[in-house]
Amino acid sequence: MKKLHMILVSMLAMTVLSAQEIQLHYDFGDDREHFTSTIEMFKPDAYGSTFFFVDFNYDVGDMKGVSESYFEIARVFSTPETRPFGFQIEYNGGHGRFNSPEAQLAYGINDAWLAGIDYSVNAPDYSRGLSFKVLYKNIRGKHDDSYQLTLVWYWHLLDGKVTFRGFADFWREDLDFDFDGETDTEHVFLTEPQLMYNVTEQFSVGTEIEIGHNFAGNPDKGWQVNPTLFVKYSF
Repeated sequence: MKKLHMILVSMLAMTVLSAQEIQLHYDFGDDREHFTSTIEMFKPDAYGSTFFFVDFNYDVGDMKGVSESYFEIARVFSTPETRPFGFQIEYNGGHGRFNSPEAQLAYGINDAWLAGIDYSVNAPDYSRGLSFKVLYKNIRGKHDDSYQLTLVWYWHLLDGKVTFRGFADFWREDLDFDFDGETDTEHVFLTEPQLMYNVTEQFSVGTEIEIGHNFAGNPDKGWQVNPTLFVKYSF
């Protein structure tokens, strides 16, 4: 009977939590003012869950079209016997391009491989939940041995009409913001909370606040806040 109960709970979780969506953001950050599209999927199954997203930035600076792309994919392996703990593996990376007086140039976002422990809990009705991850991180060309701590959360309010969700990452990475050959900082923090109103089960409007400290996606070290407005459609 207990095993049957766990199977039914797992089937309910797959139905409630599974999501495939596309978002379109307009970024109001200083010197940004561009669109970003995000394609995202979260899919639980009997042996854990798979998550990925792809970001495309458009018309950054004087570069027309897709100026930067970024990809993350993560797999958590777990069973009813091991939950709420699971084992996670992850890959992320990307590239971008920009204009110079001489030519159009490209740059890479360092590939990173991560692996570690995931701890995930959900309310019985799946109205809210969170995951905490402790991950080993290998950044190609920078660090064979680094680490990342990640917190992910969601909270459906007002009978599901409002959703508050997001993530927070803290990791070690040497960064040289002024390109003088010296390390300016060794640690990075990034969080992107989203608050949205769910007009229908498929369509939502909301805002996202990117808050970064020493994040390489910003022009300078230290804190920077970049708000967006977005629309989201779930399939």
